[in-house]
Amino acid sequence: MVAYFQLQPAEAELQELAEQYWENAGEKEQRLEKAAFEAGESIRSGDFTLANLETIVRWKSERAVQYLIGNSNEKIRRVLATAANPEATTESAMRALLELKGVDLPVASAILAAIYPERYTVLDFRALEALGHARHDVRFYEEYLAFCKRLAESNIVQAQSDLPAPTPLRTLDRALWEWTRSHTG
Repeated sequence: MVAYFQLQPAEAELQELAEQYWENAGEKEQRLEKAAFEAGESIRSGDFTLANLETIVRWKSERAVQYLIGNSNEKIRRVLATAANPEATTESAMRALLELKGVDLPVASAILAAIYPERYTVLDFRALEALGHARHDVRFYEEYLAFCKRLAESNIVQAQSDLPAPTPLRTLDRALWEWTRSHTG
């Protein structure tokens, strides 16, 4: 079955929604996002540590952080090396990350987005709602990612060069998230 996505906000609203997302985010959320993308850059550079992983997971899900200590340093190194490999497929990177205690599909997608913000986006219930959908599995994430990449590559949003992960894909994620937050009260 192929997932179907229908953009709920108007395309013309997306850039402004992404700006509102950042303005409405509290200082803590802004700090966590900046730190997550710095940790992702460190992982991309070969620093496959629990500290970097924890920084990213804390940004996506504070609740999941406590489970990370159940993973050995060797397992974390192996999994992050697989996920950060530029030749890894989306499926192999996601499946590796899902081996970790405390990592589910949304968290795994956040880890990938922090490591490669130009290639991946976060699978988040708010963004999915803005696309009229809510099903989660690896194939679904691949379809969601492909849809988001097509949107981002269509130049309806521009990279927010002064924010963490200045890519159109991350701008789109912020816009979708903000649209849902502003439409669900």
